[in-house]
Amino acid sequence: MAQPFEFLFRVRYGECDPQGVVFNARYGDYVDLALTEFMRAAMGGYNALVDMGYETQVVRLLTEWKNPARFDDVLKTSVYPSHFGNTSFTLNFEFVNADTNTLVATSQATYVLVCAKEFTKQSIPAELKSALQEGAVGKQINQAG
Repeated sequence: MAQPFEFLFRVRYGECDPQGVVFNARYGDYVDLALTEFMRAAMGGYNALVDMGYETQVVRLLTEWKNPARFDDVLKTSVYPSHFGNTSFTLNFEFVNADTNTLVATSQATYVLVCAKEFTKQSIPAELKSALQEGAVGKQINQAG
């Protein structure tokens, strides 16, 4: 299996709940951050998609929690393209504590490609599919400092 795209970031204090762990809804934010950096690595950024006349819409997001993440933890997010349909694609996300190598959570997000003006479903062009499948393989962005 090819090396996934990896995005490292540090958990901020405001992302934690009164229990001292990352609040569950923040994982949706983390998926969005990882997607943004994945798109930057794969095709120069999300705006490259917009320049092609497209946008994406999340139609499904599933997260399974395995272990807590806490303030100041560095999370390594691996992104794996897993399925391509005619108008949709699915990415898998794996959140691992970078210091302990402990699996924190997994997420799966399905996106539909839409026309940027009318927000109608669009078929995924071959060049976009190729960029999403191969463009970010083995790349890493580290925002953890």
